[in-house]
Amino acid sequence: MNAIGSPEGDRKVISTIEQKLIEGQAVEATRQVYDPEIPVNINDLGLIYDVAVSEHGEVTVTMTLTSPHCPAAQVLPKDVEQRVKLIPGVSTVTVKVVWDPPWNPSMMSEAAKLEMGF
Repeated sequence: MNAIGSPEGDRKVISTIEQKLIEGQAVEATRQVYDPEIPVNINDLGLIYDVAVSEHGEVTVTMTLTSPHCPAAQVLPKDVEQRVKLIPGVSTVTVKVVWDPPWNPSMMSEAAKLEMGF
Protein backbone atom coordinates (compact mmCIF):
# COMPACT_ATOMS: atom_id res chain seq x y z
CA MET A 1 0.00 0.00 0.00
CA ASN A 2 1.11 3.54 -0.61
CA ALA A 3 1.17 6.38 1.89
CA ILE A 4 -2.51 7.27 1.47
CA GLY A 5 -3.71 3.71 1.99
CA SER A 6 -4.64 2.61 -1.52
CA PRO A 7 -2.85 -0.18 -3.35
CA GLU A 8 0.05 0.91 -5.57
CA GLY A 9 -1.67 -1.06 -8.33
CA ASP A 10 -4.37 1.62 -8.60
CA ARG A 11 -1.93 3.77 -10.59
CA LYS A 12 -1.69 3.06 -14.29
CA VAL A 13 1.61 1.50 -15.33
CA ILE A 14 2.89 2.10 -18.86
CA SER A 15 5.32 -0.06 -20.80
CA THR A 16 8.94 0.78 -21.50
CA ILE A 17 7.98 1.31 -25.14
CA GLU A 18 5.30 3.83 -24.10
CA GLN A 19 7.83 5.56 -21.85
CA LYS A 20 10.26 5.92 -24.78
CA LEU A 21 7.46 7.18 -27.03
CA ILE A 22 6.44 9.81 -24.49
CA GLU A 23 10.08 10.77 -23.99
CA GLY A 24 10.51 11.36 -27.73
CA GLN A 25 7.29 13.36 -27.89
CA ALA A 26 8.39 15.44 -24.90
CA VAL A 27 11.70 16.22 -26.59
CA GLU A 28 9.77 17.27 -29.71
CA ALA A 29 7.49 19.42 -27.54
CA THR A 30 10.54 21.30 -26.22
CA ARG A 31 11.44 22.08 -29.82
CA GLN A 32 8.23 24.10 -29.99
CA VAL A 33 9.38 26.41 -27.18
CA TYR A 34 11.37 29.48 -28.16
CA ASP A 35 13.23 31.99 -26.07
CA PRO A 36 11.43 35.25 -26.97
CA GLU A 37 14.76 37.02 -27.49
CA ILE A 38 16.41 34.29 -29.58
CA PRO A 39 14.96 32.83 -32.80
CA VAL A 40 16.01 29.27 -31.88
CA ASN A 41 14.08 26.63 -29.93
CA ILE A 42 15.27 25.85 -26.41
CA ASN A 43 16.21 22.28 -27.28
CA ASP A 44 18.60 23.37 -30.04
CA LEU A 45 19.91 26.09 -27.72
CA GLY A 46 21.03 23.28 -25.40
CA LEU A 47 18.77 24.33 -22.54
CA ILE A 48 17.17 20.88 -22.15
CA TYR A 49 19.46 18.62 -20.15
CA ASP A 50 17.22 15.60 -19.61
CA VAL A 51 13.73 14.21 -20.13
CA ALA A 52 12.75 11.26 -17.93
CA VAL A 53 9.47 9.34 -17.98
CA SER A 54 8.42 7.08 -15.11
CA GLU A 55 6.40 3.89 -15.43
CA HIS A 56 3.39 5.94 -14.31
CA GLY A 57 3.70 8.54 -17.08
CA GLU A 58 5.28 11.16 -14.83
CA VAL A 59 7.60 13.33 -16.91
CA THR A 60 10.51 15.25 -15.43
CA VAL A 61 12.27 17.77 -17.65
CA THR A 62 15.60 19.07 -16.39
CA MET A 63 16.60 22.30 -18.05
CA THR A 64 18.58 25.46 -17.60
CA LEU A 65 18.40 29.01 -18.89
CA THR A 66 21.01 31.04 -20.70
CA SER A 67 21.46 33.11 -17.56
CA PRO A 68 20.04 33.25 -14.03
CA HIS A 69 18.88 36.76 -14.98
CA CYS A 70 17.06 35.57 -18.12
CA PRO A 71 13.95 37.72 -18.64
CA ALA A 72 12.03 34.61 -19.73
CA ALA A 73 12.89 32.67 -16.55
CA GLN A 74 9.23 32.42 -15.52
CA VAL A 75 7.82 31.85 -19.00
CA LEU A 76 10.02 29.13 -20.51
CA PRO A 77 9.59 26.43 -17.82
CA LYS A 78 5.80 27.00 -17.79
CA ASP A 79 5.67 26.76 -21.57
CA VAL A 80 7.62 23.46 -21.43
CA GLU A 81 5.26 22.14 -18.76
CA GLN A 82 2.12 23.10 -20.70
CA ARG A 83 3.32 21.57 -23.96
CA VAL A 84 4.47 18.30 -22.39
CA LYS A 85 1.16 17.97 -20.47
CA LEU A 86 -0.64 17.74 -23.82
CA ILE A 87 1.06 14.44 -24.69
CA PRO A 88 -1.28 11.43 -24.35
CA GLY A 89 -0.21 9.16 -21.48
CA VAL A 90 1.46 11.92 -19.45
CA SER A 91 0.10 11.99 -15.90
CA THR A 92 2.19 14.83 -14.44
CA VAL A 93 5.00 17.13 -15.54
CA THR A 94 7.76 18.51 -13.36
CA VAL A 95 10.20 21.02 -14.81
CA LYS A 96 13.42 21.41 -12.86
CA VAL A 97 15.55 24.45 -13.63
CA VAL A 98 19.18 23.80 -12.72
CA TRP A 99 22.34 25.88 -12.97
CA ASP A 100 24.93 23.12 -12.98
CA PRO A 101 26.38 22.69 -15.46
CA PRO A 102 26.03 26.32 -16.46
CA TRP A 103 24.84 26.91 -20.00
CA ASN A 104 27.33 28.13 -22.59
CA PRO A 105 27.12 28.56 -26.38
CA SER A 106 29.02 25.31 -27.04
CA MET A 107 25.86 23.46 -25.90
CA MET A 108 23.92 24.65 -28.94
CA SER A 109 23.21 22.31 -31.83
CA GLU A 110 25.00 22.93 -35.11
CA ALA A 111 21.74 24.21 -36.59
CA ALA A 112 21.36 26.70 -33.74
CA LYS A 113 24.93 27.90 -34.14
CA LEU A 114 24.34 28.50 -37.84
CA GLU A 115 21.07 30.31 -37.16
CA MET A 116 22.81 32.51 -34.59
CA GLY A 117 25.85 33.16 -36.78
CA PHE A 118 28.39 31.23 -34.67
